[in-house]
Formats: sequence, structure tokens, C-alpha cells
Amino acid sequence: MFTAARLGLRVNSSSSSVIIRRSLAATVKATTLAGEEAYEAAIKPTRAIPKLTDVLIVGGGPAGLTLAAGIKTSPELSNLSTVLVDAGDLQNKVGSFYHKPPEWYTNRVVSLTPKSLHFLEDRIGVKLMNERIQPYDGLYITDGCSNGTLDLEKDSMLYMVEILNIQSSLLNKISQMSFARESLNILDKVKVESIEYTNPTDPTSWPIVTLSNGEVYKTRLLVGADGFNSPVRKFSNLYSRGWAYNTYGLVATMKLKYQPFKIRGWQRFLPTGPIAHLPLPGDNATLVWSTGGESLSKLLLSIKPEQFAILVNAAFVLDDIDMQYYYKKLHDNAITTEELQKDVDCRIEQVFESKGIDKMDDTFIDEHYPPIVSEIIDNTRARFPLRYSHADKYVTDRIALVGDAAHTTHPLAGQGLNMGQGDVESLVNTLEKATLRGLDIGSLLALEPFWAERYPFNNVRLGMADKLHKLYHTSWSPIVGLRTLGINLTNKFDPVKDGIIDTLAGGQFNAD
Repeated sequence: MFTAARLGLRVNSSSSSVIIRRSLAATVKATTLAGEEAYEAAIKPTRAIPKLTDVLIVGGGPAGLTLAAGIKTSPELSNLSTVLVDAGDLQNKVGSFYHKPPEWYTNRVVSLTPKSLHFLEDRIGVKLMNERIQPYDGLYITDGCSNGTLDLEKDSMLYMVEILNIQSSLLNKISQMSFARESLNILDKVKVESIEYTNPTDPTSWPIVTLSNGEVYKTRLLVGADGFNSPVRKFSNLYSRGWAYNTYGLVATMKLKYQPFKIRGWQRFLPTGPIAHLPLPGDNATLVWSTGGESLSKLLLSIKPEQFAILVNAAFVLDDIDMQYYYKKLHDNAITTEELQKDVDCRIEQVFESKGIDKMDDTFIDEHYPPIVSEIIDNTRARFPLRYSHADKYVTDRIALVGDAAHTTHPLAGQGLNMGQGDVESLVNTLEKATLRGLDIGSLLALEPFWAERYPFNNVRLGMADKLHKLYHTSWSPIVGLRTLGINLTNKFDPVKDGIIDTLAGGQFNAD
């Protein structure tokens, strides 16, 4: 079992905001070791004596927990003292998921690549809850403004996994490992209150991190796995560039009318944003619907679950003009659920007739349209703002950034979490090499290979998602015509399709 005692877990809550302090006293100008000691002595009355640690990870999401587990399972790094800090309730809300999962699937679900899955299961030794994982054999992509189609097929191309499955499985793995009590200290319900350098005039000195529970740590390496609003990145002065999309991603867990015969993902690019219908085990599925502007996402959250399910089914068949009509009717409260269902069924039948599709031909329909949604699970609809961001560098002396702290992307390509897992794998490899060479793991010399490897890889995927969002976020006829020609030509050339599949699946790797 995952227990606080087993992990040395310490619990403390605080609502204090993070304050980044790069200098504390104008009178302290220490530049030598003696100067650092004098500086610490000068502030000793105002805070606890710092505890020394080799690695301090801020953030207990998949990236942070994977890094902690990766360090402890590495023969070269297992002796490094490590601290992980997270503001959430890792013990009760996350750890308990592994042994007592809910009946329904949660709404935070990601597409895990074979490479990411291999790193978790085979290298770190995590035992995921496989009964809650759904591999799928491709992705069927269509253009909501034309007949553009891209049919990508590959056995077990990606795996749909709940984020809580990943986190709780990592915590379970950590709880079963044998190491000294203080070798890995996981502190949940604790926030970072301040970060400063031991010597405020020397950015190569060890960072000192003050926590909301009163503890203070002095660390050789500080890792930011703390998301887009990363306090670690702000302290490091590693500049991040990007922009908000004025678009929201809406997620939900769905029950299907019948269990699909063909297990694959479905994505349709609407003028308001892409909608993705992705499989979960049995007759379950998850939804990611990107909606331009704030009003549409609010409407989709506010309508009845039955109405929302009808709109999901309609969005994969009907034109945007139909969808806009239904949005307005629902916004004005001018249509009942029964009237909406009847009207949508009628319009779908008309579309099938216009395309020469026999509505009784289940084989054809199953090949070109996703399974019908029969129910939206209560309290699973939620929305989050979408943005693009990319840090110019992921490292500086004593600091490294991984996951969303270094980059965020549009979910249309399903790359966000996988890029974070790739960051962690690369950082573990980099720290192993630095240790074997006798380098200081917090030095820029030791950390730069990690950034040099990951930045170009991530930049390609970030750029791809950003350009696809902009390319499909318009209904202007010339652009629609060009992108339709491009996607239909791509669909006819297997080598090009194989390259796209390889990119979505995280690149090739040798599982042996």
C-alpha cells in the first residue's frame, strides 16, 4: 500500500502565494564559500536551517512522479537524495485511485505513445492498471468544411490512459521500492513559498526553497515539473514565448450505444475547432472538443447532458451551419431535448441520402463515423484554456524544466504529456551520464545535453500542432480548398502517412 510513513510523506496546507526572491539583503555581497556561510548565518534567525538534498522536484503530475521514480530505479542515480513537492493531495486523492478506482472513467485522459509506455513499464517498472487502458489502431480524420479525409491505420498506434492511472501507478511503484527513508521524500499538500540562491549574487550557487509547511531545502538541482505557471521557471529567468488561442478544450466521459467493432480514434476539424472521439475500454469513450471563444464552451457546459450527447453525434456528420443553428436554439432555450433529437436525426438522414449512404448499411457507417454516444457521465464535463508556449531554454545552472513548465501545446495532436515523458527520459539519461563522468549534476555543463536533445524534437511537434490549429481554424474557401487537396493527396501516399503515424506515435524506438 501507498502510505505516508512508507514515503516519508509530510502533509501541510497553505494558501500562500509563491514569492520569487532573487535577493534578500542589499548588505550581503558574498562571492566565496565563506561569504555564503556568512549570508546563511545572517538570515538564520528568520527561517529554519536548510536541509540538503541532491534533487528537488516541484510538481507531482506525471512528469514529476516519473522523474522521481526514474531517479530511484536508476543504478547510477538511486543514491541521490530526492524531494518531491506538490500542492495537491497525492496520498488520498491520487494514491487511492490505484486500489479503489471509480466505476466510471475520469475525464483527464491522454493518448500515450508506445515509446512513453515502454519507458514507464519496461524501464521504470511501473505496473499500470491495464484493465483501464485502451490501445487503438489508428485515427480517422475529416474536414468539417469539405470531403477532406485522412485515414491512419496501425495496430496499437496509441493508448488511451487516464492521468490518474499513470500517477497512482507511479506512486504504487515508489511505495514498493526499498530505499532509505530520507532517500525520497514526497511532500503533498505543500506549496513553494519562495526560491532564492544561497548567494544572491551567484546564480551557480545552490537554490534554497522555502515551503508552506515551514521546511527549507537547499538543493543541488531544482527541477520544475510544475506546469505552465511554473514558479521554478519564473525564478530561473528562462524566458517562455507563446500565446493564448482564445479557445477552450472541453472534455467529457461518454457511454456508447454499442461497443465499437473497430477500435480507433475519430477527429473532425470544425470551423470552431476540432472535436475528437477517442476509445476507452468496453462501451466507453472520451471526448476532447476545442471551441473557439468563451461563449460556446460555456453553452456546451451548461446544457443538459442529453442535449450535449446529441450535439456530439451531430458534430461528426452535420455542417457548421446546422451546428450554429442548434447552438442558437439552445442558447435561447427555444428547443426541447426531444425536439433537438428529432431534428438532428432528420438532418443526419438527409445528409446520408445526399451522399448516397444507406442508413441501414452499418458496415459503411462504422467505417466512416464514430459510434453513437448514448450518455454523458455526470460531472465529467469540464473546460480548460488552450495555449502555445515554449521556453527558449530548458536549463540553466542548478535548474531544469520538464513538461508543461517548458512547453504547452494544443491537444489536437495528443502530444503534450508524451513530450513531458520524453523530457523526463532524456533528463534521467543526462543525469546518469553526468554521474558516470563525475560531473556536478546541477551544473550547466551537465544539463545542457538534455536541452540540446529535447528542444528540437519538441519544437517540431509544437509547431506542427500550432500550424494545424491555424490552418483548420478558418472556413475561407481558398484555404479550405488547398488543405482539402493536401490531405486527400496525403491519404493516397502510404510513405507520407507512415511518417505522420510515426510522428504521432512518438518516433520509432527499439523495445529490446
